[in-house]
Amino acid sequence: MSTPDIPTEEEILEAEMAEQARQSSGDWDSVKPGKAKNFRASFFRMIGLLKPHAWAFTFVSILGAVGVVLAVIAPKVLGQATNIIFEGVVSKQFPAGITQEQAVEFAKKSGNSQYADMIAAFQNFTPGAGVDFDQLRIVIVWVLVIYVASSFLSWIQGYVINVIMVRTMWQLREDVEAKINRLPLSYFDKVQRGELISRVTNDIDNITQTMQQSLSSALTSVLTVVGVLIMMFSISWQLALIALVALPLMGVIFGVIGPRSQKAFTTQWNKVGRLNARVEESFSGHALVKVFGREVDSAEKFGVENEELYQAAFKAQFLSGIMMPGMQFIGSLTYVGIAVVGGIMVANGSLLLGDVQAFIQYSQQFTQPLSQLGGMAAVVQSGTASAERVFELLDADEQEPDAADAPALVEGNGVIEFEHVKFSYTPERPLISDLSFRVEPGQTVAIVGPTGAGKTTLVNLLMRFYELDGGRILLDGQDIAELTRDDVRSRTGMVLQDPWLFAGTIRENIRYGRQSATDDEVAAAAVATRVDRFVHSLPDGYDTVLDEDASNVSAGEKQLITIARAFVAQPAVLILDEATSSVDTRTELLLQHAMAALREGRTSFVIAHRLSTIRDADLILVMEHGDIVEKGTHDELIAAHGAYWRLYQAQFEQAAAELDADLDALVGGQDVAESTEAPVDGVAEQPAES
Repeated sequence: MSTPDIPTEEEILEAEMAEQARQSSGDWDSVKPGKAKNFRASFFRMIGLLKPHAWAFTFVSILGAVGVVLAVIAPKVLGQATNIIFEGVVSKQFPAGITQEQAVEFAKKSGNSQYADMIAAFQNFTPGAGVDFDQLRIVIVWVLVIYVASSFLSWIQGYVINVIMVRTMWQLREDVEAKINRLPLSYFDKVQRGELISRVTNDIDNITQTMQQSLSSALTSVLTVVGVLIMMFSISWQLALIALVALPLMGVIFGVIGPRSQKAFTTQWNKVGRLNARVEESFSGHALVKVFGREVDSAEKFGVENEELYQAAFKAQFLSGIMMPGMQFIGSLTYVGIAVVGGIMVANGSLLLGDVQAFIQYSQQFTQPLSQLGGMAAVVQSGTASAERVFELLDADEQEPDAADAPALVEGNGVIEFEHVKFSYTPERPLISDLSFRVEPGQTVAIVGPTGAGKTTLVNLLMRFYELDGGRILLDGQDIAELTRDDVRSRTGMVLQDPWLFAGTIRENIRYGRQSATDDEVAAAAVATRVDRFVHSLPDGYDTVLDEDASNVSAGEKQLITIARAFVAQPAVLILDEATSSVDTRTELLLQHAMAALREGRTSFVIAHRLSTIRDADLILVMEHGDIVEKGTHDELIAAHGAYWRLYQAQFEQAAAELDADLDALVGGQDVAESTEAPVDGVAEQPAES
């Protein structure tokens, strides 16, 4: 028993880099060769996507069958034209008025028995008549009609299949989009964004190509092979056996070269992924490469990996390139065998010249669909693997739907109550064990604590991004678990630490918080959040279109726009998750005043690492390991000398150390005008107790 190959660490790294490259690329000509875990089930499920268009697919199948029948009949009819011409030319060698039998006897008496047998095999031979152009014209017209009808049916077939596939893929994308909206946030925590994008884009495109190119071609190819075989055996079983010799030879080529070619392409893909990762790393860290003088080292590593890619690509292309010439060589051998044996059979009168001509055409029609069917194997395999990945997304567990009899949301001032809340992302790692507190309307609650303490988790539970393991959360006396998610989130505005803007104008991004907001309300929100300050410096003002990743505005300006977006929403509950982390110190002070106006009359939750931003909070919750270890005002917590005091002291000591370093640099003659701005604020915040 052979042991399975265990991939090395380098092979695993190459595979990961290749997958990352595949996910981030949208313009490669092919997809990574892959295998489905359960090919049979995934393949038939992929075919099942066509079920809503079963009648159309049946119609296409009928068209394909009729088209193939016409295409198969055409060479036989065209052979009749050759027979008419050939018999007419031979008939001119005999005097008019004699019969075909007399012409045969004349040839035998001349000592040419094979010639006599050939004349005896003619079907419409009239000595001395010459070529019957009237009959020839009729045959040619029929051939033209058959070919035109076959081509028209093929065009109709291709058009209908294209419509079926486009509609099927449109519906699949609709299903995927709807599925994504029904998935819980926990799913996106487990699946990488690039992986999800790859399934929605690359994999669906691969399914489209597989079904468009392979399924329709497979139907036509199978029908063609069957039809051609029938016609070849009807003409001559001897020549048909010669043509069938090509099958085992083609099987040898596919069996020997095919797997090696696929393996070589897999290696090429891995090398491409590794080289892409190297280039991306060099470009992203270009400044560091130059700072540490590693240009030569970087170029050498690139050269080594580029050479490996060259060798892998050369081998893959070489193996792939010899398959078609090999198939053509086998086809040529078959052609020679049919021509030689067919010529002998024409000479001895056992076969007509037109039949040999038709058979040669059939031999070409026979090998072409076989080559197509062989080439479809890898395409169908890759497409089925992509379909399986998409089906895994469609089969993922969804969040529980809202209750049909959910109570209506009552108007309130935004009272938030946590009652013995329990929650954990995984059962084996409990996070929040027993959390209770109450926030009155208009209060600002600051949540502080070390990384991993559960600060953002608290907000996610309030937004119902996750469901509780125990306890309940009340909004104005209503359990949010009984309300619809839309109702819960409609009362809440949120500003995240990482600003996210959509493609569109600045005005549209601000109005995203409330679609019914007027231009005046948008402008008022922009003024209150200091967005108006920089918008007027842009060429098109509020109509400035943000490009990809909003790179035409700074990180701080992005954050200002997101704060304005929350401002215009006028929520009852406001959540600020490190909302000022991307702005400078002066802008942060201005935003404190703007957000004070925004928080007026609203219940606010502020997650902060810089404690200077939450000194004026009505209530500060200090979290450690999912529990509230302290709560109170800034002055109360400082006086308690507990966890909050330790956090505050740590930030002050860091700020003081940075100030000392900047002063030392200043003594050394360096310009630190900008670098000392934040530490100065830190000194201003030194607690009185210290």
